[in-house]
Amino acid sequence: MYRHFGEVDAAETSPLYERVAVALSESDEALRAIEGAPARKRNPTVILAALHDLALAGRAPALAAAYAAADGDAAASAAIDTLLRMTDSVVAVAARRRTRTNETGRCAVLYPAIAEAARRVGANAVGLIDVGCSAGLNLNVDRVGITYSNGHSLGDPSSPVQQSASIVGDRPVPTQAMPEVVARVGVDLDPVDVTDADDARWLRACLSPDQPEGISRLEAEMALAATAPPLLLQGDALEVLPDAFARVPSDALPVVTSTWALSHFPLESRLRFLHRLDEAAAGRAVAWVSAEGVGVAPAIPTLGDRRASGHSIIGLAVFDGSALHAEAIGRCWSQGRMLAWLADS
Repeated sequence: MYRHFGEVDAAETSPLYERVAVALSESDEALRAIEGAPARKRNPTVILAALHDLALAGRAPALAAAYAAADGDAAASAAIDTLLRMTDSVVAVAARRRTRTNETGRCAVLYPAIAEAARRVGANAVGLIDVGCSAGLNLNVDRVGITYSNGHSLGDPSSPVQQSASIVGDRPVPTQAMPEVVARVGVDLDPVDVTDADDARWLRACLSPDQPEGISRLEAEMALAATAPPLLLQGDALEVLPDAFARVPSDALPVVTSTWALSHFPLESRLRFLHRLDEAAAGRAVAWVSAEGVGVAPAIPTLGDRRASGHSIIGLAVFDGSALHAEAIGRCWSQGRMLAWLADS
């Protein structure tokens, strides 16, 4: 598993982690130390993040120095040494934490879809509810600047957080502005508070040390989120959603967002999730914007695409009383860095 991660998964994105993962795979002592972690926490992404967290915390200075120098051989040696000397600490971090991706391209998908939901309902204000929110960075979708490859832009051009996305096909992304956001609520089993030093460090630790652009984007997004922290509700989405809906003012459209979150739910739970949204729509319209793998989001058409096809479906569902209008409004790739808009404006 570690060799495959290094030679395949990390090879194109992180030469540093490629070298470290392969070195771990070749060390019997290191592999025995990793076996001290719970079975579901032994994978490379968790263990490497735990090692990175210790380096960022100043507890593994040799590893931190090797990472800072982007020295693969030194990092490999220091990672093994840290793992063997601090096995209990590495295992404790791995057991307590969940890896976080917080991909920054998601707003390029979410912004036009949320604006389209508001347009269809005629809403002048929205309340955002992000399921599987992690640190709630997606809840600042209206506070970032987004530029598309066709020259169109959305959001705040003066924002310290700027994102870009490539358009696939000849249909442009609609440019209507999102209405005022009057509530920002995140729902997660283990939400991350960017104003907490340990939580913020863990988000940094989940990125490989030799991704300076990704680290810079994350720092900017965390700083933006810290200026107006969202409300984070901890718990199972199926249990917490009613409370989340209650936090959205009655004159605003609740827009639930899920980005590659429902794949962690069994089918029965995904269907119950849909039912929760339907229940919330008994008194007012509710919208759901999703970016999920083909066939993952219930009620969202698959457009005849095959599962595991390498792209995801951007879905928009509007619940209004007893009526449900669900549509696939686009496709996206690379966690939202490329998208094809399909819906008629």
